[in-house]
Amino acid sequence: MNDTAHTTDRPAWTPGDIDPDRPSVARMYDYYVGGEHNLDSDRRTARTALDALPGLDIAIRANRAFLRRAVRTVAESGITQFLDIGSGIPTADGGNVHDVARRVHPGARVVYVDHDPVAVARGRELLAGDPDATAVAGDFLRPRDILGHPEVRAHIDFDRPVGLLLVAVLHFIEDDDDPWEKVALLRDALAPGSHLILSHAYVEATPEAGPSSGQLQDVYRAFGARLQNRGPAATGRFFEGFRLLEPGLTGMADWRPDADAGNGHPMTRSGVVGVAVKD
Repeated sequence: MNDTAHTTDRPAWTPGDIDPDRPSVARMYDYYVGGEHNLDSDRRTARTALDALPGLDIAIRANRAFLRRAVRTVAESGITQFLDIGSGIPTADGGNVHDVARRVHPGARVVYVDHDPVAVARGRELLAGDPDATAVAGDFLRPRDILGHPEVRAHIDFDRPVGLLLVAVLHFIEDDDDPWEKVALLRDALAPGSHLILSHAYVEATPEAGPSSGQLQDVYRAFGARLQNRGPAATGRFFEGFRLLEPGLTGMADWRPDADAGNGHPMTRSGVVGVAVKD
């Protein structure tokens, strides 16, 4: 993370309709993973979040690594089209969903969906001229709008299996908004053989993990983001109607780790992740 790389509060890539003084979950995530699409307000708030929960950036990088392993696994199972909801800001490191999937299937089709204008603008810029991938504006809370979006329908054939990604998004949805129902609506639109890739924030108050998530939740609530700390039982409910692949629900670093992954920091095992198939 390099604060000195940013020389203005309003760089050229910033859409004109955003408030640069209001942090963004997507831009904070970009900061945590060392991206270049974040503002002073995001960096200040992200540093406060890191003070509240040391190792948060390590957990987020572990989440990103899980996404890549999961996409590779699902692509190797034969999936050639992916719908990534709550996709965030794409990176320049070759580790986005379309990059990973196309190492297995060069013609893989991908649609990124996010409600953050920077995420959508950066995605469309990165994918300009790519006939098989795009980024669109959409909100997980309106799944029918996503499923009916013209660009989604143009890229994704819902009569064939789809890789659906809900990575690091559901922990920003409150119980009152019934995220389980929203996931079920998406599930019901998928053909048999489709896969769900999902990760959810979860931090236990243990000597290894350090403080509880309460202080971190306060940091996010201060700018309107409602961070939820759901455990395996509540997160497991999102997989109803799917069959979990081995090793089931795990911490991020424990889901089919690469041979050279090592043990890593305890925060790499925070969160709850899983990959499942619709039979």
